[in-house]
Amino acid sequence: MLAKKENEMRALALKLYEINAFKFGDFKMKVGINSPVYFDLRVIVSFPEVMDQVSNLISDYVRENNLQCKHVCGVPYTALPIATIVSVRENIPMLVRRKEAKSYGTKKLIEGLYNAGDTCLIVEDVVTSGSSVLDTVKDLQKEGIVVNDAVVVVDREQGGHANIGKHSVRMHSLFTLSYLLNVLKEAGKIQQETVDSVAKYISGCQINSDGSFVDGPKKVVNEFARTKMTFESRSNLAKSEVAKDLFNLMASKKTNLCLAADLTDCEKILNVADVCGPYICILKTHIDIVENFNEDFVKNLVTLSKKHNFLIMEDRKFADIGNTVSMQYSQGLFKIAQWADLVTAHSISGQGILQGLKAGLVDAPKKRGVFLLGEMSSTGNLINEQYKEATTKLATNNADVDFVAGIVCQSADCFAFPGLLQLTPGVKIDESGDKLGQQYQSPEFIVQEKGADIAVVGRGILEAKCIEKAAVLYRDRLWAAYSDRVAK
Repeated sequence: MLAKKENEMRALALKLYEINAFKFGDFKMKVGINSPVYFDLRVIVSFPEVMDQVSNLISDYVRENNLQCKHVCGVPYTALPIATIVSVRENIPMLVRRKEAKSYGTKKLIEGLYNAGDTCLIVEDVVTSGSSVLDTVKDLQKEGIVVNDAVVVVDREQGGHANIGKHSVRMHSLFTLSYLLNVLKEAGKIQQETVDSVAKYISGCQINSDGSFVDGPKKVVNEFARTKMTFESRSNLAKSEVAKDLFNLMASKKTNLCLAADLTDCEKILNVADVCGPYICILKTHIDIVENFNEDFVKNLVTLSKKHNFLIMEDRKFADIGNTVSMQYSQGLFKIAQWADLVTAHSISGQGILQGLKAGLVDAPKKRGVFLLGEMSSTGNLINEQYKEATTKLATNNADVDFVAGIVCQSADCFAFPGLLQLTPGVKIDESGDKLGQQYQSPEFIVQEKGADIAVVGRGILEAKCIEKAAVLYRDRLWAAYSDRVAK
């Protein structure tokens, strides 16, 4: 029985990681500090089977540990659906605590039928300092309700257990952060250095219920800040297999240069790929502008990519409904899915864009990925902050995150997750723009100030007197800028 329960716990831990319910990066917490690990259990409402598993485990815990209570109350808002399922499953009446009292009607803060002296079990998703649980305890106690126990899904082990205990409430957890990390390590999802980095952070960041540090003010160093990590370290956190390969390719080849081969002739593209291939990590194409496209061209381009160890990105910028995108990706004249390791896409149609692309891989190699467009380098473009945020959310919070390799953007604050790559266009050494609205930045500025992991260079190389020397120059300056960035 114990072995069966342990297997269920481990399977759920891996599932939570798979659906991105917790992730690694540089995240601002409620208590005001940045954390290398973030739990977002709100996503489980989109996965009924996970909701069922979590609620089952809480119900089992309540019964097995004989936690007596007349009511159950979920801390608003993430824990409310979990508490509701537990209430129905265990036939325990539920109470609902509002975060603020209504300004009309009964103006009640606690909804439900209860009497002074009744006992209530609190259900919470994640505990850091324990302040949210204690806020709920306080509001329940104002109504004369007795709280003896709180069951939480994840204990971050940063002081919450002790803080809640000081108020005579026993905190029980399904998972501790250290348990989750060990499960991921044993399953090969993360490396020991990740476990050690998080453990170091947690041990140095014990927090009181008011958000202050237990040992007084201190400077918190998060080793998972995206722009400070090496490509090798970040490869361990990538959900996308293509992103993992690209991180390692860049590290071994010492290049973060993407060459935009925006040419209209097959032979010219192949020549550029052969000459510049040793110095790039990605060759980017616009296949629909190629005037003499043919199958031999694709075969030769793939051969060159293997010869010189670079990936091929088709800058198609897919933007239609899922079914149309699937056909554009896999069918027609170009059959992009067959030869392009990466493609670009707008997030305008939501998750359907990812589902459509993945559906196009039925008869194609499975190791494929997409870069979502979060920002553009042209003046007057219509992308705003809301669209950028929605794009970042799509890239990190959905069931298809394993297909997203990165985001095309212009700023380091576009996303925090180090397992994604930032691809930034508009790099040129000598000019600040062109007559059609393109804006250029230097290699150093784009990498160190704007946070680019990979910089896209087109005309700066293609229009040079010697494209090979130009490719070498851009590679060296971009790699030096990255090396300086992670060394600081």
